[in-house]
Amino acid sequence: MLRSLPTFSRAIAAVAMTAASVAVLAACSGPTATEGEAAVAPKSSTSAQIPAPVQDTSAGDAAPAAAALSAPVQAQVDYALKYWQDYNEAEYGVLGDNDCVNFASQSLIARGWQQDDEWFHAGDVYESSDSWRSSTAFRDWLETRPDLATPLDDTQRDQVSVGDIVQFDWDQSGDRDHTGIVTKVTHDDGGTQVYFAGHTLDSDFRSVDTAITEDHPGGAVYYWHIVG
Repeated sequence: MLRSLPTFSRAIAAVAMTAASVAVLAACSGPTATEGEAAVAPKSSTSAQIPAPVQDTSAGDAAPAAAALSAPVQAQVDYALKYWQDYNEAEYGVLGDNDCVNFASQSLIARGWQQDDEWFHAGDVYESSDSWRSSTAFRDWLETRPDLATPLDDTQRDQVSVGDIVQFDWDQSGDRDHTGIVTKVTHDDGGTQVYFAGHTLDSDFRSVDTAITEDHPGGAVYYWHIVG
């Protein structure tokens, strides 16, 4: 019986070593959640929580703004709207009741046109060139200057721009009876509407259609599209 004691002692020692190993492993693993405590989930990356940017399409749906006028055209229109009623008589004089081409020519000077031997204003407006004083003579002169203007008829009014020149033949006799400066053009489902400023019948935004249907029924209208 005494010989069996060492074997028993070794068994006791093995059990003790096993218990100690379990205790060490528990200490390295950290505390476990007790009953009633929820385990804490690991935090996710904050970048995953930021929503992706959304493209703003509202700008693409907006109606396009009207194109701005060039500086020369703006200067021409500003001049026409300043002097359509309050004549610039001190600088250019007045051609009695037939001042429309004198006024249109003034606006073109404001736009930057240069006078020449065929189109000019004299110190006395009545001594100015025929093309400065007469609608028909003005047309005839422009026909020789394709570098300055392109003729359009009323079927081409969708090509008319602010700053262009409009001319009328009230009785369709082949001459030109009135001249104005285009100050507004609109385009809609009903077509193109053109408005102009002028002297003689002083106006700032007179309707072309009104001029040829109500003021002068049966009248014809023509345009000069200014180059540049």
